[in-house]
Amino acid sequence: MLIHEIIFMMIITTIQILTCYANATNETINTASMFPAILVFGDSTIDTGNNNYISTIIRANFPPYGCNFPGRHATGRFSNGRLIPDFIASLMGIKDTVPPFLDPHLSDSDILTGVCFASAGSGYDNYTDLATLSLSVDKQADMLRSYVARLRRIVGEEKAGKIVSEALVIVSSGTNDFDINLYDTPSPRVKLGVEGYQDFILSGVHNFVQELYDIGCRKIMVLGLPPIGCLPVQMTMARQKQNERRCIDKENSDSQEYNKKLKKSLTDIQSNLTGSVIFYADIYAAILDMATNPQSYGIKETTRGCCGTGELELSYLCNPLTRTCPDANDYLFWDDIHPTQLAYLVVSLSLVDQILHVLQ
Repeated sequence: MLIHEIIFMMIITTIQILTCYANATNETINTASMFPAILVFGDSTIDTGNNNYISTIIRANFPPYGCNFPGRHATGRFSNGRLIPDFIASLMGIKDTVPPFLDPHLSDSDILTGVCFASAGSGYDNYTDLATLSLSVDKQADMLRSYVARLRRIVGEEKAGKIVSEALVIVSSGTNDFDINLYDTPSPRVKLGVEGYQDFILSGVHNFVQELYDIGCRKIMVLGLPPIGCLPVQMTMARQKQNERRCIDKENSDSQEYNKKLKKSLTDIQSNLTGSVIFYADIYAAILDMATNPQSYGIKETTRGCCGTGELELSYLCNPLTRTCPDANDYLFWDDIHPTQLAYLVVSLSLVDQILHVLQ
């Protein structure tokens, strides 16, 4: 049996055990978990389907997306299966998957244990949202207010406040900002330079975290940037030759520098927000390790996605007519930007370790 199959089976078994244990309780607030609910904000790496319900071309609610998701459904998740919020919710005993808030069929049970507000293509920069027609972080905060209002109608104001304040909040955004406004397309932001644009985005992070706090969130995990230079789309935009595709060191260095600034900024923000636990979470290391030591994970291809050529395919370019690789577990990336389900599992395990280190 291949190593990635062993890893995958071990993790899935763990998830099933945790989920069964979580479902065994009939209490409104899940006692099998450290958190009563999970609330998710950001971009396509954690959007579980909100873009299905808005006017945008940034969608993934069609095959071959979701081919390894339970039931083999294309749910709007930009991968072949589950995303980070789904795995963290399972591993933490909250629920099996995290539904999008805009799903018109959300049940009260869904609301009680948390939802996703993220929107594929979004960022902290309004220019990013205008380019992709996604839901800005400001709109995501407004969606949270609507969520809280419905939660209050279900359990009352006091209990709703308790659920929100004790929920695990995940924020993951920023990659689209740098790709769209700094690296790949002409933008007025280029005049800021790398350091200036990093500081500009960090101000957006500060404002968004403050808004979440004002609404009632207290346990907020903010994910840093991945190694952007290792995304297949960046190799393609750099016009790398077919047999010479490799991570772009400068873009990775920019990501590392931004992450250092973000970590310090979040520490400063927390010191000014009473009763909060606001912390940086690293995804850079896990993804870079898979990119540079793929054999440790049973991964064979790291510079192209599984869908199509793996160099340009994204959203509607990765469609039912597009050929895919025989086994997505052999690949680090599903399309030209987004990791495979296996890669998300590895990142999720790292994040759970970080959560437990900070909050347990």
